[in-house]
This record gives sequence, structure tokens and C-alpha cells, in this order.
Amino acid sequence: MRLRTLPLSLAGTVMGVCIAATVVPQLSRGTWLIFLTTALLQVLSNLSNELGDTLHGTDTADRQGIRYSLQDGEMTIKEMKYLIAATAFLCCFSGLAMVWLAFGTLLAAEPLLLLLLGAAAIWAAMHYTLGKNPYGYRGLGDVFVFIFFGLVSCCGACYVSAHTAGLAEVLKASALPACAIGLFSVGVLNVNNIRDAATDAATRTTTAILLGGRRARIYHTVLLTLGWCLMLCFSIVNTAGAGPLRWFYVLTLPLYILHLKGVWTREGRALDPMLPLLVLSTFGFSLLGGLGLLLNLFQ
Repeated sequence: MRLRTLPLSLAGTVMGVCIAATVVPQLSRGTWLIFLTTALLQVLSNLSNELGDTLHGTDTADRQGIRYSLQDGEMTIKEMKYLIAATAFLCCFSGLAMVWLAFGTLLAAEPLLLLLLGAAAIWAAMHYTLGKNPYGYRGLGDVFVFIFFGLVSCCGACYVSAHTAGLAEVLKASALPACAIGLFSVGVLNVNNIRDAATDAATRTTTAILLGGRRARIYHTVLLTLGWCLMLCFSIVNTAGAGPLRWFYVLTLPLYILHLKGVWTREGRALDPMLPLLVLSTFGFSLLGGLGLLLNLFQ
């Protein structure tokens, strides 16, 4: 299930819920299910990714990353398909419960639109490498990660928690942090693709393969730098968090610098520790950023 990736998927929702608390006096009843639904979607994506890479012959013995269950024969393809189906069912159940608790109905326009968005999230989670024409094999993974790990995760969590404030107010409050976390999440994918470029080239196309090693690292530096610039802009213009604690997340900056140094100086399997480092850095960034906003409410 690649549990080490869960903090990244939760980063956007943590930030979104904390922002929601600055927008409305009381969060919706469905807020707690946002975290469960997000975690289930991440697990679904990880399981589907493993099955897809196995079926397409991408996960070979030469792969540089950690080894997985299908690769080592610990599970069969049939067992993995059952597990994916069960996880998809849990995603649907949790998502339906979340929307119903938040809105009190599933039949109004807003809940129905959120359910459609949830269906799109399930599709995206399953088709990164799974299916006949997976988007992750066509160099589109970066776009989908930015949308679902950034915009949908952060803005969506904020809207479910604070929908009574209206969509415009929610987007105004959450768009910049959502884009920042989306860019950091693309960075995680990019490091993974830089590490695996040599073995991936035989079966798929990724941004790292298209750019080549040096330019992929320049692209990676731009992703992280732009994400930080967007969050700094948010802290400057956000009147809801006008106190000094709005800069709390800056404490994570040394971790990003350490990460970038590792990306520029390591190759192949040696890049693997840079993945959890960026994942945890992004989660810490989100947690401290959101906590700073909440603490400002009591100043």
C-alpha cells in the first residue's frame, strides 16, 4: 500500500481544513471523513499503480526503487485485483458518507458535483498506470498530480468543510496554498521518475525521460521554488492570518534545501531517500502552515 506516501496525500487536505477554519466559525460534519477518503484514494492509486506497472512490464528486476508484492511474488495478480476492487468500494462508501454528512443530502447540485469530482478522482487514482492507455505512460502524470493532489485536495477539503461560505470565498482563501502543495506533489513524482528513468524508458514516457537528467533537475528546482513563492504570496495577502505565526511553515525550508542538494548530487537508487524526505517536508509544510493559521485565530 506504500504507506509512506500517505502524508503527501494528506498534506492538501490538512491545509484545506485549516484554511476552512479561518473562513467559517464551524466546520461541516463531514470534515473528519475527508482524511479517510483521501487516504483510501492514495492507497487505491498505489495498488493500481503496482498492478499497472506489472502488467505493462515496467517493474523489472532492474528497477531502482523499493520492491513490491507482485514483483516479489508475495501476491498474485488476481489477489491484487480483488484488493483494488475492495479499496475502490471503500473509497465510494467513505466519499458518499462525507458528502452526505457535510450537506445533509446527495441530491442537490453541490453534492452531485462533488460526487462527480470524487468519481473523477477514483478514475485518476486507478488509471495512472492501469488500463490500455494509462495517462502516466504518456507524460501526463504531472498534470493529474497537480490537479488532484493540489487543487482538488486542498480546495476540495476547504469547500467540504466550509461550503456555507460559498465557492468564491473558498477558492479565494485556498487557491495559492493548493497550487503550492500541488507543485510539491509533482516534485515527488518527478524525483521518482528521475530515479527510474533508465528502466522506465522501455515501456513509458515521463517528463523526466522527455527532459533528460539535468533538465529534469532544473524542472524540479523550478517546481519547489515556485511552490514556495506562491505560499509566501499567500502569507502576505492573507488577512485572516495576519499575525507572525503565518510564517510558521518557513521552519521546513532547510528540509527542502537538503532535498534539492540530494536530487542534484545523487543518481539511481541513491535518490530513493529523497522521496520520503520531500513527502515529509511537504506534510510538515502543510501542517505548520495550517497550524499557524489556526493559532492566529486565538491571538
